[in-house]
Amino acid sequence: MNPATDLRIERGDVLGVNVCAITIDDAVAAIEHWIREECREYVCITGVHGVMECRRDPSLRQIHNQAGMVTPDGVPLVYFLRLIGKTKTQRVYGPDLMREMMAVSARRGYRQFFYGGDVGLAEKLEETLVKSVPGLQVAGTLCPPFREMTPEEDRATVDAINAARPDIVWVGLSTPKQERWMAAHLGRIEAPVMIGVGAAFDFLAGTKRQAPKWMQRHALEWLFRLCSEPRRLWRRYAYIVPRFMFLASGALVRRAVTTGSEKREIAR
Repeated sequence: MNPATDLRIERGDVLGVNVCAITIDDAVAAIEHWIREECREYVCITGVHGVMECRRDPSLRQIHNQAGMVTPDGVPLVYFLRLIGKTKTQRVYGPDLMREMMAVSARRGYRQFFYGGDVGLAEKLEETLVKSVPGLQVAGTLCPPFREMTPEEDRATVDAINAARPDIVWVGLSTPKQERWMAAHLGRIEAPVMIGVGAAFDFLAGTKRQAPKWMQRHALEWLFRLCSEPRRLWRRYAYIVPRFMFLASGALVRRAVTTGSEKREIAR
């Protein structure tokens, strides 16, 4: 039985991806539930880029739809879910979820493991968070090579993480690499939950700047990130986001037409 279902977390179909219609409090409650019950789950924190990657790749879509939780990391997804009736939905953004869980973990004694990022980033993240969150327990950090690991290296990685006995493994490998890694290691990693947070490692470690809150609130974070990393992100924002908006608009129109037809049939 899916723990997210146990907690009555609704999901909405966003172009084939079942995204949870949740608040950040709901996400924290689900993660704590998994830790208490010693479950084995993973969380995909997914925005427009992730949804569009899933449309292109059925195996990635399956990974998302089998996740314990898929959070709406992006204002377009939040608006879409609200427009299909999931009105309580709020953005559950990777850095915000990490900050919230660090505070909760310090109070509850949950142990963190940071896996991913450039060389030295996970250690920098640990140093920054331990200073800013008194009582936070970090069980370990590990930076994998950029190339594909050998089976021996992979086993050593799994053994190192399990030996550290974390409650939460934070995975910062970027989409879709981190989602594939979590799905492939579900059941092998003994921690109750793995959470893929991508660039949140950089943001919380202070190696990259986040968009100001007012830009986040007004759905302008994409502009800030594009200006910060134009070579890496131009394709995402010049092609992927507009295509999502086009497809999402079509899906909403079809939904409205279908709903209207059903209501007319009932009225008869």
